[in-house]
Amino acid sequence: MSVIKINNLTKTYTETEVPVHAVNGVNIEFSKGEFTAIVGPSGCGKTTLLNMIGGLEEPTSGSVEINGIDISTLSSSKLIEFRMKNIGFVFQAYNLIPVLTAKENVEFVMQLQGKSKKEMDDRTIPLLDTVGLSDKHNSRPNQLSGGQQQRVAVARALASKPMFIIADEPTANLDSKATAQLMEMMEQLNRDEDITFIFATHDKRVFDKAHRIITIDDGKVTSDEMVKAN
Repeated sequence: MSVIKINNLTKTYTETEVPVHAVNGVNIEFSKGEFTAIVGPSGCGKTTLLNMIGGLEEPTSGSVEINGIDISTLSSSKLIEFRMKNIGFVFQAYNLIPVLTAKENVEFVMQLQGKSKKEMDDRTIPLLDTVGLSDKHNSRPNQLSGGQQQRVAVARALASKPMFIIADEPTANLDSKATAQLMEMMEQLNRDEDITFIFATHDKRVFDKAHRIITIDDGKVTSDEMVKAN
């Protein structure tokens, strides 16, 4: 059963002299438990596509349906609420809040959801342990390596128990060792907890781990293949 259904999706930027068709008539479906990489060169449209899947950008035309809900029809406040409850985000720049500890960064979305301290503790502490940061609960981002910061970002993305996680170039700022550790951790979360991951990347180290690879070029899907069984 499809968790995400993308129907004839387009995104055209008209701010330039010549319109830019960043995403051009894309049709894709994603099932629960996928571990999928959207790949292609810089500027091919993969980040724009990921942003529309996550409700961060509005399509020019077409639709993104998540569990049967066309998110482009939601009001701004409803879309924010939907994202908070259903979608986890991991970005290449980590986007951690510098003045908060690792634990507080992971708790942040749950605070917005109005969770109690006990609920946050019961969720956050095991998550940080799961991503290998059991001794870093009280460390601030500037006390963590890049790989450790990205692990906090993954734990934060998981905190609200989202329907799926989208990750935009999650390894762009990591060395080979940190990349291997991060990908192994996310693959294990996918395998053990059936968490759906969708990556946008041009990092071969990432799509070598992917189970499905969707190639984008000039805003269009040029190939879509399952390379490993989920």
